Formats: sequence, C-alpha cells, structure tokens
Amino acid sequence: MLSARKLLRAVVLVGLGIGLTVPAAAAQAEPSPSELTEQINKASTELEKVVESYNKLNEQLKQTKAASAALSAKMGPLETQLAQADAEVGEMAAVAYRTGQVGTASALLDGSGPLADRLGMLDQLARDRKRQLEGFTEAEQQFTEEKAKLDATQAKQTAQLKELAAGKKKIEGDLDKLYDMREEAYGSATSSGGGYTGSIPAISGKAGVAVRFAYNAIGTPYVWAAEGPDGYDCSGLTLAAWRAAGKSLPHNAAMQWDVVAHISRSSLQAGDLVFYSGLGHVAIYVGSGKVIHAPTFGETVKLSSVDMMSPYGYGRVR
Repeated sequence: MLSARKLLRAVVLVGLGIGLTVPAAAAQAEPSPSELTEQINKASTELEKVVESYNKLNEQLKQTKAASAALSAKMGPLETQLAQADAEVGEMAAVAYRTGQVGTASALLDGSGPLADRLGMLDQLARDRKRQLEGFTEAEQQFTEEKAKLDATQAKQTAQLKELAAGKKKIEGDLDKLYDMREEAYGSATSSGGGYTGSIPAISGKAGVAVRFAYNAIGTPYVWAAEGPDGYDCSGLTLAAWRAAGKSLPHNAAMQWDVVAHISRSSLQAGDLVFYSGLGHVAIYVGSGKVIHAPTFGETVKLSSVDMMSPYGYGRVR
C-alpha cells in the first residue's frame, strides 16, 4: 500500500504527464513534521494514561489474588476441623441420646465411675463440642462470604483489564499510523539512544543505588507495562530502580504517589520521585535539576530537566 507521501508524488507525476497543474494547496495537504510530532505526542500521552490505568488494575488484581489465596489456605484446615468436630458430636449424640448404647458410652469414658457421672461427663463433652462446632460454622460462613466478595472483585478487575487492553489496542493502532507518517517524514519511526557515558554522581545509601540503576538504564527502550531489564515504562523504571535498592513500589505512578512521603520542591534530593501529568507520569530525580525517566513510545530512557513538564508533586521513598 502506498504511503500518503508516495501517493501524493504519484498524483503529481500523473498530473504533469497529462498536462494538469496540481494546486499548491494539494501539495501541502500532508501534515508537516511539526504537526506529525504534535499528533504523535498527543496519541502517546493518551496511550500512556491507558497503560498506567492498566498497570494500576494489574496491581489491584495481584492483591486480590493474594488475598483470595490466603483465604483459601485458611479455609482448608477450617473445613477439616469442622468435619472432625461434626463427626465427634454426631457420634456422641448417637451413643448418648439415640441408640442408648451405654456400653459404648462407657467405653468412650474408659468405663470408670458411676454411670450417671459418666453420662453427665458425656453430655458436657457433647455440649462443649457443639459450642465448638457452632464457632467453626460461624467462622466458615464469614470466610465463605468474604471469599465470595473477593471472587466477585477479581472477576470485575479481570473484566476491566480486558476493557483496558481493548482500548490500548485501538490507541496503539492509531499510534502505528502516526509512526508510519513519522517514518515517511524523518526516515525512522523511533528515536535511538545509547547508554550513558558520563560520570554518575556519587550518592550514598539506598538512594545512590537507585540513581546508579537509573543512569545505567539510559538508552533502554520504552516498553509498555514493562519493568526491565529489556524495557521500561515510566513507573516500571522507578519501580526497578528502587527495587535494586531493596525497596518495593507498585507498578503505577498514582499508586507510587500514595506510598511515598510527599515533600516540597526545596527538599528534593537525588533518588526522590517527581510526578507529572496528573499522576500519569513519574521520573526519578538524580540531582542538579535533572531526572531520568522512560518518556513514551518510540523513545528510550533519558536524562531530562526536572521541568520537562510542569511537576505535579515530589515524593520520597520510605
């Protein structure tokens, strides 16, 4: 299939061949490089929001699955105890109150002591077991109800993930079209970037580990929903950098904002996180007014000014 630019050239050539004049407006109908860049940036921003929403739901789904698994682990022993208690109470009730097999009842009590005492002990034991069974039954009902809620939540989140995936696919399709135009205009659909070759600031502690990781990630491609080592999205990069330092962060910019300590611009130190675009983007501050971030589709992890966009806020990993 001919690209827009090639099709335009073909029309011009045909027009010249039959003596027609192509209007100047038609020759300028194709978007300019700056217009293409603006369209790509807009589509990328929209898609990044979808990706971060996908990441958030994926984190929530992980939590729901973990809670459901923990509940299921509790349910197994509880059900075993319930079955055992039910069998014991049923046996005692059958012996003492239905069958009248005093010999069997006596055997349960080692056959010692007056019969009235033994039956009294059996009755007390049965009532104790019954209370225990009732407690188990109440607990089982509570856990069953909670598990039903968790299952419903998990099903809802799974459905939402499918919806987000469908939205992502559409935007990526639109982005592919813009990349085709960018390739036609610039000769390449993506930007290339090499690794960092300068000196890495000497920063002590865990923040220093995170900052060094970020510097070493420069040049790595942006890959949606990825947390390395072959690609990163914005929150995946900050997650991976601090994971190297022994700290855990969720894979979502807004959720990272929720778990860090909020600080002022004047308190900003290397290793802190800088949030942008209504919590739709996040970067790691590396000092001297610079951040390292995974920008967007078609680009690579890079070193940028902290004011590359208007910051939403600043956070320190606890």
